[in-house]
Amino acid sequence: MPYESESEPSSPVESQGALDPPAPWQDGAATSPDGNSAQLADAPEQAPSSAAQQLFGRITAELRKIYVGQDELVLGTLVALFSGGHVLIESVPGLGKTLFVRALGRILGCKFGRIQFTADLMPSDITGSPMFDMKTQDFRFRPGPVFTQLLLADEINRSPAKTHAALLEIMQEYHVTVERVSHKLERPFLVLATQNPIESEGTYNLPEAQLDRFMFKILADYPTAEEEADVLKMHREELDIEGRLQTLETVTSPEEILAITEECRRVRIDDKLIDYINLLVRLTRQWPQFHLGASPRAGISLVHGARTLAAFLGRDYAVPDDVVEIALPALRHRVMLTAEAEVEGRRVDELLEDLIRSVEVPRL
Repeated sequence: MPYESESEPSSPVESQGALDPPAPWQDGAATSPDGNSAQLADAPEQAPSSAAQQLFGRITAELRKIYVGQDELVLGTLVALFSGGHVLIESVPGLGKTLFVRALGRILGCKFGRIQFTADLMPSDITGSPMFDMKTQDFRFRPGPVFTQLLLADEINRSPAKTHAALLEIMQEYHVTVERVSHKLERPFLVLATQNPIESEGTYNLPEAQLDRFMFKILADYPTAEEEADVLKMHREELDIEGRLQTLETVTSPEEILAITEECRRVRIDDKLIDYINLLVRLTRQWPQFHLGASPRAGISLVHGARTLAAFLGRDYAVPDDVVEIALPALRHRVMLTAEAEVEGRRVDELLEDLIRSVEVPRL
C-alpha cells in the first residue's frame, strides 16, 4: 500500500527583523529549558501568559523530548496548524520528517496519516473511491488516507499533476467530492508535504496553483554538530522509535486546538500593519528580478500567521516584527525568478530580504 495511517514611521534599520534573520526561524535558534524559542522566553514576566502561549510551550516542551533542532520547521508547522494553513517542506532525506509528524500527532491527540507519492499514484488512491458491497449489493464510499488530521505527503513532487490536483480541493475546502457527493474532513486538518531538492530524475514541478495552497515553504537543513550529536546519543539507547513515541504525553486535543485557533483569530492587527503587508505583497509583482509575484493569498497568509505568532508570544496584538519573521516562508514559494536572475545565480530568499529592507516599517 502507498500509505500508512494512525489513530511615527521608522526606517527599516530600526526594525529587529528587517536586517537580521528573525530568531525563531534561524537554524539552531536558542531555546529555553522547556523547549520554547528564546523570543518566547524573553516575554515580559509581568504579563500573564495567554492560553495560546501556554499551549505552545507545552507542545514544544514535549516535542523536544524526541525531536532535536529544526526550530524553523517546528515553529512554522505550529503557526500553520493554528492558522488553518498547510506547509511545504524542502529537505534532503533522513532529517526525521516522518518522526516529527508522528510525534506531533501523538502530542496533539490527532490522527496521523502518511502517503508516499509515486509516479503511478492515482487521485483515487488519495481521496478514496466507491467500492461494491456484496452484502448490500450497492456501492459505498471507501475513504482514502487523506481522511486524517495530520497528513504527511512524502515526496509530493514524484507524482504527476493529476494527482496533485486531488489535493487542491482538500487543502482549500476541507472536503472531498467523489461521485457528486461531498465528504467533510475532520478538523483540525494539516498537510505537510515534502520534496527533495537534490533529485530531479522522476520528479514533477508543482504547479503554481498547488504551491499557492501552502501557507509556508520551509527549508529544512542538516542539524548542527551539537544537535546531530544529541540525536546519536538518543539512539544509543535500546528504545526503538515506537518505544520513544510511547513515552510522549498527549497535552491537548483537537477541540482545544480549534478553540485556540479561534483565539488567535481575535488577535488585533492594526490598519497600518495591513497596509504594510499589502505593500510587501504588491511589491513582489513589481520587483525587477521576479517574473511572477505573490498572489493576494500570500497577504492573507501573512495576516493569519502574524496573529498566530503574536498569540504564541503572549500578545493580543500583532506587530511588524511578526510579519517580518514569517515573510520568507510565506513568500518564497509564491514568486518566480526571471531567466536573467536565474542565470546570475540569484536566490529567492536573498531578493526577498532586499525587498523587505526597502519598505519602511510602520510604527504602531
